[in-house]
Amino acid sequence: MTNPSVEFWKDRKVLVTGHTGFKGSWLVYWLHQMGANTVGVGLAPLASPNLFTLLNISTLCESHFLDIRNYEELQSLIIKSRPEIVIHMAAQALVRSSYKDPLYTFDTNVMGTANVLNALRDLSSIKSVVCVTTDKVYKNQEHFYPYREIDELGGYDPYSASKAASEIVISSYRDSFLFQQGVAVASARAGNVIGGGDWSQDRLIPDAIRAWDLGIPLEIRRPDAIRPWQHVLEPLRAYLQLAEQLYENPSLVGAFNFGPEPNELISVRDIIELSKREYRVGKVIWGDGNGGPHEAGLLSLDISKSRNILGIEPCWNSEKTIQRTMKWYRLLKEGNSAQDLCLSDISAFTNPQNQFES
Repeated sequence: MTNPSVEFWKDRKVLVTGHTGFKGSWLVYWLHQMGANTVGVGLAPLASPNLFTLLNISTLCESHFLDIRNYEELQSLIIKSRPEIVIHMAAQALVRSSYKDPLYTFDTNVMGTANVLNALRDLSSIKSVVCVTTDKVYKNQEHFYPYREIDELGGYDPYSASKAASEIVISSYRDSFLFQQGVAVASARAGNVIGGGDWSQDRLIPDAIRAWDLGIPLEIRRPDAIRPWQHVLEPLRAYLQLAEQLYENPSLVGAFNFGPEPNELISVRDIIELSKREYRVGKVIWGDGNGGPHEAGLLSLDISKSRNILGIEPCWNSEKTIQRTMKWYRLLKEGNSAQDLCLSDISAFTNPQNQFES
């Protein structure tokens, strides 16, 4: 396993969009630990509690509450910040929310991405860009064949379709403008992430924590759905390493899948049963898979390209991922600080000697 280089990231000027979200807060915290000079752009956090506040992210970076759909303000900030590296994560990231407001989803995910990339044109400081999309960009036939980066894009729901469309935007800006400018651009397609500090609506673990802390049963719509679950630190490490390697070797442009090993694909039912055991409390009402709007029942990714080209290997298996996640929430409830818990997870994740720490 290789980790991001502290020597590379120290004092590096990095722009992170979506820094107020679950993944964004973890990323800025990790960048801060490595000494990066980070500028964050995102909407004010909606959930309460939220990791952005618990980690005091606004004190760890130059933080701006800004909607990436506002091109003029975004462009002005990017030009002023003059980043060397951009990690673009800002998005409307929920499938069920995309059914409720598809236009907002397309506007944020497609035009927001175009706004970020267009603002980088003719900016001499920028060297590498990682645009985060999703594992759901593929036209999902729900077979056991894991999707490769060269497979057909698609999207049944507005969220998936918007992310597939943003992949085309990313490719267009890379080929038409940024590569000739000496800027290396890649897209990162990561599987479903879990980890301590997520309180978003309509996400499996946050929904479980809310229900169990209130002493009510968790209702599961599709217990047999299978996804490429991974700890939040897995894709974040991949984004950092991808950005780092793009900076050093611009020929690595393109799309990369990041996810668990194929034998680590497990169902929602298995995730919840393991979570109950680790959280030491919890009742569940199992649905029959028929409630709510359409969501894919099976999805898996082929990660051989990221392994062979970037040298990125998954670190924690599904059991370890759930163990660390539920321990984070349990210890937070017992009075531990979010800062200490995140630092502990990063230390255990990046230090092989701590891989079997309980």
